[in-house]
Amino acid sequence: MSIQPFIRCNDITVSLPFYTEVLDFNTLQAPDPDPTSFMSMYAFLERDGDRVHLSQHAGDGVFGNVIYVNVTNLDEVYKGFTNNGLTVKDKAGITMQPVEQTWGMKEFSVADPDGNRLTFGQDL
Repeated sequence: MSIQPFIRCNDITVSLPFYTEVLDFNTLQAPDPDPTSFMSMYAFLERDGDRVHLSQHAGDGVFGNVIYVNVTNLDEVYKGFTNNGLTVKDKAGITMQPVEQTWGMKEFSVADPDGNRLTFGQDL
């Protein structure tokens, strides 16, 4: 089984660089450059075999999603994101630095430009 979330965004031209340049996703399908095309507001991304869809379309998700991402190398992922310029910011950036939780996970969270949160976690 493969689950591929749709992540709603206000502006694909802002969200796409955040996911590809900061969070290191690869673009499988870029938005159509023709602004009149239905596909001009959509992108399909991949990282380490996991895939997500970015969409500006009203029916594709809601703002404020929370996505949990299990990783085996949390400190490396965090370091990679901060090396890419991710910092603590009001709108997009780190919302929780790595912390060992009482439920046996080490986690950190990131907000995208539209307030969707991705929490990255690793078993302790």
